[in-house]
Amino acid sequence: MNRRNFIRQAGTAGILAGSAATLATPAIAQENPKITWRMTSSFTKGLDILFGAAEIVAEHVREASNGNFVIQHFAGGEIVPALQAADAVSSGTVEMAHTCAYYYVGKDPTFALGTAVPFGLNARQTNAWFNQAGGNELLNEFLSGYNIHSILLGNTGAQMGGWFRKEINTIEDLKGLKMRIAGLTGQVMSKVGVTPQQIAGGDVYAALEKGTIDATEFVGPYDDQKLGFHKVAKYYYYPAWWEGGPAVHAFVNLEKWNSLPDNYKRILTDACAAGSASMLERYDARNPVALKELVAAGAILRPFSQEILDASYKAAQETYAEISASNPAFKKIYDSQQAFKKDAYLWAQIAEYSYDTFMMIQQRNGTL
Repeated sequence: MNRRNFIRQAGTAGILAGSAATLATPAIAQENPKITWRMTSSFTKGLDILFGAAEIVAEHVREASNGNFVIQHFAGGEIVPALQAADAVSSGTVEMAHTCAYYYVGKDPTFALGTAVPFGLNARQTNAWFNQAGGNELLNEFLSGYNIHSILLGNTGAQMGGWFRKEINTIEDLKGLKMRIAGLTGQVMSKVGVTPQQIAGGDVYAALEKGTIDATEFVGPYDDQKLGFHKVAKYYYYPAWWEGGPAVHAFVNLEKWNSLPDNYKRILTDACAAGSASMLERYDARNPVALKELVAAGAILRPFSQEILDASYKAAQETYAEISASNPAFKKIYDSQQAFKKDAYLWAQIAEYSYDTFMMIQQRNGTL
């Protein structure tokens, strides 16, 4: 081979090699682009389990993407007020929010079904309905009208019924009571005489201390202890019949979600699953200890009376019938949850309930 031919062939090979490298680089960059999102929260940093679930998401996403997909997490009030998180996502002010759908029932009562409704699903049923029975698809069909895509990001488990300044025994005791309560429950509570108030978690203590409200519910012993409610209202009622297994969600701007590469969608979805599992596990681990400490500090535990439960259940059923009659989106999701719940309780009473009942008897007898 003469020198001129060798140089020509070598040059051609170099060009081809260079072209291959040039073609490969954009493909890799396209799969793993550098993206930075902002996620606002409806919770304060002091509520470490609620706020911490989204921290887990940000950490997992960063690590799984080798630092290419970064989610900056902000507490409620740092970018927008806590109860305006969904609006910020919908408008594109932020790419994400960690919030509860039922905070936005003022827009449409259907939002409540994304979190919890009175006498609704328990925690296991909620998670199963969302992830295995079409719940995610139904909620996202509804939320698409608000430019939002939702991903399950937490469940607190059954909550406590709240803190009251006075003992509540009858329906008469509820009449005229000003209570901080979220979601569709306020509408149900109104039917039994309560005046509902929607107040962000960080503002509840001051309202209760000043007497602006007479009662409040929040989550359960661990968070309630942190917020100090037992210092200003000693009667602690159970259960929160309005929140048997409330879901918390990551709301993502729908346009931003659709623009994500598929691998980033998978990373974010899996990260939310990790954060979601962590929330319920941490509450299950910490609530028992906190409850004992609250009682030791003077909290007085009381169950809601059968009269209150029966009247509230009737009011809830009336409310659902009224809304369903004029709101097809609500009816579609509510009917799906009801059908799922009926079958779920058939199974639960055979295995879970009978087992747990026996074991709780052993605990009460001191033989556990």
